[in-house]
Amino acid sequence: MLTVSLVTYHHRLPEVAPVIEAVLAGEPERFFIVDNGSDRQFAETLAAAYPGRIDYIPSANRGFGAGHNQAMRRALELGSDFHAIVNPDISFIPGTLAAITEFMSAHREIGLVMPKTLYPDGTMQYNCKLVPSPWDLICRRFLPKKLTFRRMHRFTMQHFNHDEVLEVPYLCGCFMVFSKEALIKAGLFDERFFMYPEDIDITRRIYSAGFRTVYYPKAAVIHAHEQASKKSLRMLKIHIVNMIKYFNKWGWFFDAERRKINREVELKNRGKQAVSAGIPDM
Repeated sequence: MLTVSLVTYHHRLPEVAPVIEAVLAGEPERFFIVDNGSDRQFAETLAAAYPGRIDYIPSANRGFGAGHNQAMRRALELGSDFHAIVNPDISFIPGTLAAITEFMSAHREIGLVMPKTLYPDGTMQYNCKLVPSPWDLICRRFLPKKLTFRRMHRFTMQHFNHDEVLEVPYLCGCFMVFSKEALIKAGLFDERFFMYPEDIDITRRIYSAGFRTVYYPKAAVIHAHEQASKKSLRMLKIHIVNMIKYFNKWGWFFDAERRKINREVELKNRGKQAVSAGIPDM
């Protein structure tokens, strides 16, 4: 069984219709739309456009993860084998969800999958990342690219072949597919994070719980990435506050588990790609 959730906030139907129609084309058992704006007009428009096909959940705005958690709890109660979360700015072709769940069904040790993500012009979004240190995020957000190129190239795992399956300790929350077992063992999103680091946190918890967290390039989605924190001082403040909460939880510059996880995944990927290229793994 596959269930899916989408969190909206003051969206209009034309904005989210592409992702709604893409999800419904995959015929999930249930499709939950959690409306953090509790917009009555939006609810009525949804009901009229997709009668009987969407489970609408009005909600107070307690953040991205808290919104999806409401749907994931219902999915677990239903016994859903896989639960996908999608962003409003995502679109994809029919068969994408089925391809991912078939891959996960064949590899039950996988707890979380993210597909290849592309910009609307078809170029690659490098959303596979190592578990970040504070310095990684400072470099990425505030320093000139020419000074941080090598560090960011490694952080975004660009030294690996993105046409092959990768083991990744930080998968982007724009499109994630979880196994039931991973959610039961590792838990849902940490609701202390209103927005932004909840995807870092849940990926590393699932990885640390003994599951594989995987980038799967045979399925692809289009992500019209808004990068709100680069355009709005309010969103930048939210981003910074929540990253402080994240590092307070896991450790700032002294996070031994972060170093261990990053070493492990780099060695795994180096070994896999050496073998696939016919090069002995040294």
